[in-house]
Amino acid sequence: MRSRGEVQVDPGRLDVEAFKGPLELVVPYTDQALAREVLRKAAALTEGLEARVVLLAVHAVPFPADFQCVGSNHSFLVDQLTALAEECQLPVTPQVVLARSREDGLRFALNPNSTILVGTRKSILPTSEERLARMLASDGHKVALLHIGKDKTHA
Repeated sequence: MRSRGEVQVDPGRLDVEAFKGPLELVVPYTDQALAREVLRKAAALTEGLEARVVLLAVHAVPFPADFQCVGSNHSFLVDQLTALAEECQLPVTPQVVLARSREDGLRFALNPNSTILVGTRKSILPTSEERLARMLASDGHKVALLHIGKDKTHA
């Protein structure tokens, strides 16, 4: 396992000795295919642990739009998260947060020192997910960055 600061890159598994009791993992939703693969990998990473997952999506509502009128996009996002949660072997709680930006929404919704799994596609250039992982780590969270291959396997 390689690590950079608080970001672990492609860990083989999470350290069983570091966790006593239930473990809550947070998977920020950035893309349906990435989320599906991260949830699949979460089951392997937490083998032997009492783990549960929060699948967290931020529905960004640009200013000056009203939070009361989020429309059908919000319902579609909720349906996607619910379907992904049902596919996972671990207990998954889908959660959608309304905010002005993804960063603001995550910072609002995350507990201090959360354990977060961020999926990204392999790329030569830094991806938005890698930038997100660095931001979350700089906020004090424990972040594992999981590289997902280019082949998109849909269940």
